[in-house]
Amino acid sequence: MNLQKTIPPLLRGVLAVGFIACLLAAQSGAQPVDPPPPVIVDTNPVAATNLVPPQMATSTNDMDFSQPTAQQTHDFTLANARYLAKTCEWKEAEKDYLKLLAEDVPEAIQKSALFEMAQVVHAENDLPRAQAIYTQYLMHWAGDIRTPEIYLKQGQIFREMDLPNLALTKFYGVMTTALSIKESQLDDYQTLVLQAQVEIAETHYIMGKFKDAADYYSRLLTANNPSLDRPQIQFRLIRSLEAIDRHDETAAQALDFLNHFPNSPEEPEVRYHLARAYKSQKRNTEALQQVTLFLKEESAKTTNNPAAWSYWQQRVGNEIGNELYQEGDYVKALEVYLTLAQLNPAPSWQLPVRYQVGLTYERLLQPRLAEEAYRALLTNAAAAATTNLAPDLKAVVDMAGWRLHFLEWNAQATDFNSQTVAAAAATTNSTNNPSHQP
Repeated sequence: MNLQKTIPPLLRGVLAVGFIACLLAAQSGAQPVDPPPPVIVDTNPVAATNLVPPQMATSTNDMDFSQPTAQQTHDFTLANARYLAKTCEWKEAEKDYLKLLAEDVPEAIQKSALFEMAQVVHAENDLPRAQAIYTQYLMHWAGDIRTPEIYLKQGQIFREMDLPNLALTKFYGVMTTALSIKESQLDDYQTLVLQAQVEIAETHYIMGKFKDAADYYSRLLTANNPSLDRPQIQFRLIRSLEAIDRHDETAAQALDFLNHFPNSPEEPEVRYHLARAYKSQKRNTEALQQVTLFLKEESAKTTNNPAAWSYWQQRVGNEIGNELYQEGDYVKALEVYLTLAQLNPAPSWQLPVRYQVGLTYERLLQPRLAEEAYRALLTNAAAAATTNLAPDLKAVVDMAGWRLHFLEWNAQATDFNSQTVAAAAATTNSTNNPSHQP
């Protein structure tokens, strides 16, 4: 028997996908990477459809005992596959899609089955095979109405496969094919075009081409499309601008972001970038103001996402404080360190911060205050002794102990020298001005 004649051409193409997938996997040469967070809700016909499992008749009066037509059977199989896909029963859904592709079904159902099966395979993270299925669709139905959406999905898959240049080609293809769509259908593709523009910017960002990414993000913001997730786009723009040292633009965009989106989840990181931008421009006073405001941010905000706020507060404070210290601006550095000491009671945070406070007091020629800082550190370390301090923290404790001992010795030596000098001066005065004997 000639199997080529018994298997429908479309199904033969699907069965050949395994070979194509192997070639794509070999071409990628890298493990798939996590895609960036979406900034626009991606249109997904399968996910967006209100799918329910095929319903049974509720009474004998509603039951039809006649044999279902072929169309009814195909519709039932497709509906069941969609339900299984929505409930993440991907393997079972794929079986139904393959069943439809193996049978003599209307072209519209074939298209839906192949397109939706590619989505299912993508959901299973079989990226090369999903890519090949989309290619199979385009080979059978070139210029189909789904072409722009398929290009978008192929671009996303290529990027997940760590093939960003191929991804960019597909994203540009979305815009090219959308322009060829009839004018009456163009409105339906505006969201896809916008998503492709966002994906182009995101891909440049992932590739480390921050200048190109910043240009694309700026264009998106200038277009002011109401469908755009503006907070995410502006957030990415701020990151890109800082990466290419355009600090004045970073500060301007960060201030604008904080003004328009004060309760955004990205607020703590944006405040960090704003402080860094000021510091990079040598605007130390403004940088310190931002750091102080950031570190003293009201608890109502920080409780919404305490882990994120804590991370960025500690990072911005530590970086800016250390830079001010290295530059010799000890007064501003001390203000930052003292505020940092109030953020986290954990020994892993308190010990290094209190050590920096002590060093800064020494630089400011305040040895007594430095001693107090080192004693507080040692007291904190003693209370945490049962937790077995890590080697780096133990080194901080040892250095603090040594510096405290040095300051105490130096104070004693200074007092002894003062007393000796005073005694010598008194003896000299007594010799030079002898008392008259009666």
